[in-house]
Amino acid sequence: MAPALTEDCSAALVARFLKSRGVDRVFALCGGHIMPIWMRLDVEGIRIVDVRDERAAVYMAHAHAELTGGIGVALVTAGPGVTNAMTGIANAHVARASVLVLSGTLPRPQENRGALQDVRHTELVRPITRYARTVREPSLVLQELDEAVSRALGHGGEPGPVYLDFPVDTQRSEVPRALQLVEHLAPKPAMRPFPDPDAVRQAVELLWSARRPLVVSGRGARGAGPGLRRLLERLNAAYLDTGESRGLVPEEHPSVVAAMRGSVMGEADLIITVGRRLDFQLAYGSPAVFPEAKFVRIADCVAELRDNRRGAAEILASPAAALDAILEAAGDREPATDRDWARQLRERHLERAQQMLASMRTAAPGSDGLMHPNRLLAALREALPRDTVVVADGGDFLSFARVGLPASTYLDPGPLGCIGIGTPFGIAAALACPDRPVAVVTGDGAFGFNAMEIDSAVRHKAPVLIVVANNGAWAIEVRDQQQSHGKVVGTRLQFADHAAMARAFGMHGERVERAEDLPAAIRRAMDNRPALLDVLVTPEAASSDARSGLAWVPDLQALAAWDEAERIWRSG
Repeated sequence: MAPALTEDCSAALVARFLKSRGVDRVFALCGGHIMPIWMRLDVEGIRIVDVRDERAAVYMAHAHAELTGGIGVALVTAGPGVTNAMTGIANAHVARASVLVLSGTLPRPQENRGALQDVRHTELVRPITRYARTVREPSLVLQELDEAVSRALGHGGEPGPVYLDFPVDTQRSEVPRALQLVEHLAPKPAMRPFPDPDAVRQAVELLWSARRPLVVSGRGARGAGPGLRRLLERLNAAYLDTGESRGLVPEEHPSVVAAMRGSVMGEADLIITVGRRLDFQLAYGSPAVFPEAKFVRIADCVAELRDNRRGAAEILASPAAALDAILEAAGDREPATDRDWARQLRERHLERAQQMLASMRTAAPGSDGLMHPNRLLAALREALPRDTVVVADGGDFLSFARVGLPASTYLDPGPLGCIGIGTPFGIAAALACPDRPVAVVTGDGAFGFNAMEIDSAVRHKAPVLIVVANNGAWAIEVRDQQQSHGKVVGTRLQFADHAAMARAFGMHGERVERAEDLPAAIRRAMDNRPALLDVLVTPEAASSDARSGLAWVPDLQALAAWDEAERIWRSG
């Protein structure tokens, strides 16, 4: 029988620390190496959302952090518990999500003797975390937790996942009251660097002199929505969001020109990045794609400030504070923006958006008689409330959903391309946002990664709608193989009945085969959440990502057109 846990044991301090930092739920999968922490979480009244795979626990913590702006916590057991969690940790690392992953290790007297699950976890996770430690000394538990959470939240650096584990005997060991310093328990305010006045003046001169300014937002802009909208209105600038910041600026805003993405990137003479890296999704900022542009970079961490292209002005500060300072310094100065250019961009954007919506509603089925994915997305656009949290997942279907399904709050696999996040993200979103509808739209391939988590959705009464676009294939890869290699190898799936699987776990599940049946099916599903709709769609539909060359991974750029432009530019 395991020794009794006291109020002063390390495991109790872990739970007390999390409670003091506002953590009300932990996403977890149980095991002997974490049992002391697990039981003390329950004593503190912290809800344990137990899952079916550790990877899903970290995904859920990731989504919770993104939606709440706080810390997401995952608790996983030793050995395979940690290795299972590593994909989730890697995804949070690339996405810069504030996730705390906790685990346990074997008791100290058994170290290096061939004990069960004797793996040095920190050596595995250190390259994909901001901080990774094994805490062997009980008196250092609070100090290490305080440091780890500060690192995760980006206090003084880049946010991202952190990792701590504790030997089981350390978890059970008592910590003297004198060493339980309350300074480690109290929440700490974020450290916000203030903008340098000279950098602000440089930025104002560039912004107010530009003829064709384009603002692009990212993760770091999330707390700067009001200032971002004021800047767009003062400059009459064009605006592109990204998956990291979708919803900050509503579609109705006159600066939004998403349907003109390619044109505006090529025409802009000044690019203002607000908390956004110039990664593959923005062609690395290459002059081959942004031929006329200078850059102004605004961010609160250097990873979003100077990657790939340096700015003619760079402001290392809270984006909200930087934007306020820019607007104040500009005063009543009249911008030089070419208003005809901005107006025509917006008009063409609206025209294309209307054309796209009309085509979605009437998209023809494939030769197999199955509906086009856009018919499904059009039906969801009509049915889902405006404040729905949308989680998009998949390869081919994600490409359709990204442009076809608007959202005021949006999550997707992110720059790691970590498909399979849909159901775990959706469960965490439904628990974090109980007053808002949550819809997961996912391809069948992506759904399969974490399909068992529908059991978690039912057990935890998470009111999520999961919509599986079932085309029986890894469709982007099928198309690439057909076009590049002339045959299909290992990329076909079954048209499996995912609705039957959902019903087996006590979830409302329906299979939909005809577009005309979608409205009623969506209504029934929304009224009976958690629910799953398994919608058969044709694998013959070609998404924009499938047509762009993304699947065959060009040498220089992510997309074929950009790759060709890059080759021409480099040959100069």
